[in-house]
Amino acid sequence: MRVLLTGASGQLGRALAATRPAETTLIACTRADLDIGEAGAVARVVAEVRPDALINAAAYTAVDRAESNLEEAMRVNGHAPGWLAAAASRLGAAFVQVSTDFVFDGSAPVPYPPDARPAPLGAYGRTKLAGEEAVRAAHPSPLIVRTAWVYAAEGQNFLQTMLRLMAERGEVRVVADQVGTPTHAASLARALWGFLGAGATGVFHWTDAGVASWYDFAVAIAEEAHARGLLPREVAVRPIRTIDYPTPARRPAWSVLDKTAAFALLGPARHWRAELRSALDQLATGRSA
Repeated sequence: MRVLLTGASGQLGRALAATRPAETTLIACTRADLDIGEAGAVARVVAEVRPDALINAAAYTAVDRAESNLEEAMRVNGHAPGWLAAAASRLGAAFVQVSTDFVFDGSAPVPYPPDARPAPLGAYGRTKLAGEEAVRAAHPSPLIVRTAWVYAAEGQNFLQTMLRLMAERGEVRVVADQVGTPTHAASLARALWGFLGAGATGVFHWTDAGVASWYDFAVAIAEEAHARGLLPREVAVRPIRTIDYPTPARRPAWSVLDKTAAFALLGPARHWRAELRSALDQLATGRSA
């Protein structure tokens, strides 16, 4: 199977390349290779590559900047997925769109199922929801996978930010009233390949197993990183409220996604703390090499 991947230089794109099934030919496009926000370029590249499947891992992910840069966020997150899906549809190719928990407002008392009504709080969530709608309009049977709190042992993400701040300071303050599930990019990548191999279509949710606040996640990072020698000393993690850390974009207080259908199809994900250990083991091995 020939698979065209967009967003190849991002943390998910790199994880998809690293977990590519042996029988798959991957054509990985960075933004330098293909700016998905250019409709003409999308049509031309997809027609030239003629993939059997297209995975869109490219996105505008700067949640706070999206509030003041809505046009660019909408171009990349809202319009471009539709152009990609249309190009895939013309070839009869499968199409995979990665979306986000931010399409929900975080007011639910239980995990959000895939058919829950979206109600995004901010520009990022609105543009990602627009992308989902554009994909459905452009492709007869797309696969949309919503995920949350993605991180990796490389790139710009919460894990890397915490490790940097913890190395610089003896104490960090982290929001404790936003709850979701950390998701290792490698886990998400394996799931996407699994969905594609199973011929899945429709909307699925995928994160690692378990539930945590950002504070819980930071505590685990501090403990596990110190145990591996990635931090020179133990670091105090202090819980704070969202109101104590104002940001331009509102964030959902409850980002837990219901993965029942996905786990039934692919098998359950590992717990988020086990995946965190894997990411930190990768960092520790790399630094000691």
